[in-house]
Amino acid sequence: VKDPRGDQIHDSRGKTSDKFEFVVHKRGVHRFCFTNKSPYHETVDFDVHIGHFSYFDQHAKDEHFGPLFEQIAKLDEALYNIQFEQHWLEAQTDRQAILNENMSRRAVHKALFESAGLVAASVVQVYLMRRLFERKLGSSRV
Repeated sequence: VKDPRGDQIHDSRGKTSDKFEFVVHKRGVHRFCFTNKSPYHETVDFDVHIGHFSYFDQHAKDEHFGPLFEQIAKLDEALYNIQFEQHWLEAQTDRQAILNENMSRRAVHKALFESAGLVAASVVQVYLMRRLFERKLGSSRV
């Protein structure tokens, strides 16, 4: 890691994994250099977390709190919108569950009605075929 002037801040070699912290003393772009000595392609994944540490003699002023309160208000509004959306989705899920239950109940009733109709039609067919054969047998005996 090099600072904006090109001075080296941190050096780590021959490691496959490393975690380190450093304090930046100069403003500007810091450079991270990765070297792969392996004959294989490697993927480099790294995260940079930037924190601001104020010194004990620096006191917060009123103008520092204005932007903070503005961001808190925006987050509050976004959180309210998320909660409203979540409530709406839960209500919609409940409505869909009720609708699905009613539809499945109707489907069962329709299937039972159709089955009863098919049984009745079969009984009528058996009755009519018996009558037909009884007449044919009766007329051929005479």
